[in-house]
Amino acid sequence: MKIFHIADSILLGAFVAGCHREAKQEQTSEPKVADNKISFPASSPRLASLTVQTAQSRKMAITHLTGRLYWNDDVTVRIFTPVSGRVSAVLVDLGQPVSAGTPLAEIDSPDFGQALADTHTAEGNLRLTDKAFSRAKELFAHGAAAQKDVETAEAAFVSALAERDRTLARLSLYGGSEKITNEVYQLRSPLAGVLVERSINPGQEVRADQMLANATQLYAPLFVVSDPTKLWLQLDVAESDLSSLQPGQALRIASKAFPEKYFDGTVNNIGAELDPATRTVKVRGTVSNPDKLLKAEMYVLADVVVNTDQAAQATVEIPAQAVFMRDNQYYVFIEQSPGQYLRQRLTIGAEQDGKVPVFEGVSAGQKVVTDGCMLLESLIEQNGR
Repeated sequence: MKIFHIADSILLGAFVAGCHREAKQEQTSEPKVADNKISFPASSPRLASLTVQTAQSRKMAITHLTGRLYWNDDVTVRIFTPVSGRVSAVLVDLGQPVSAGTPLAEIDSPDFGQALADTHTAEGNLRLTDKAFSRAKELFAHGAAAQKDVETAEAAFVSALAERDRTLARLSLYGGSEKITNEVYQLRSPLAGVLVERSINPGQEVRADQMLANATQLYAPLFVVSDPTKLWLQLDVAESDLSSLQPGQALRIASKAFPEKYFDGTVNNIGAELDPATRTVKVRGTVSNPDKLLKAEMYVLADVVVNTDQAAQATVEIPAQAVFMRDNQYYVFIEQSPGQYLRQRLTIGAEQDGKVPVFEGVSAGQKVVTDGCMLLESLIEQNGR
């Protein structure tokens, strides 16, 4: 019986010693929490559930916005005919460069013929009244005509002069002159550029009312002359991104047609109103297209590059999953050293592509916790902080 008591004592002592070792090991693996700092011992198993990433310098304000290219209206003219008639000849073809004043088409136009006839008639009447006025002055000088006759001839001359000027002004609106003797009207380009669109054929009937105040959504212009090396870009930007945009910012344009090539552009204008349906603002930019690779109506991707002043305000971006909210404030955990973490308040911008711009709270190169933030936050809350 004594042997069994000794064995029981040995087993009991071993059990008690094991419990003390387990309690001591568990106690040494517990983190220490002080204010916003958490320290884990190197042996803590909880470290395996924490993942960190390095905060990166921020180079883009907005990335991968979808845009549409279209003709630059500053160097584009949509040409309609100011006269009615039948097209007798088309003098240029698509892609052909033209100069200001280059004839694009010839139109047999009764309207133009009538304007020419009115001008020639007015010129004849002016010559006739000029002679009558000169004769009346000579007769009056020799006492063979009354003052009333001179005044009547003068009034007729002034009226004929005004009519001649009116018909010449009308003719000049058509781009003609009194030296033209036939009614073939030449439709000319008012700007230099490249003929990029054409919707006219020989024999086609055209009318002056087709212009309809340049309402191209209702009637296509007969010709479009533009400069394809300078295109306009329209971006639809969410209202949350407006704070990152300003005129003059550089654009980097990418197209699926040329996946390895980028095109330079600039933000020109930010719209004054918000589309109530899409909650976006229209932003216009200019794209340099010296090789004429990009085409109007192409859809492209645009990156808006931060300028130096704006980059100084938001130089860091971190993964969005590293940021959490507490009491209407944004926070992140920064790894100060292995096992040492600091909760830091942040001032951030709008999320883009899974990244959050940081204006205050994190510096480039610091490591932030991306997985395990809620574990660390729960430890601080349990500590009563």
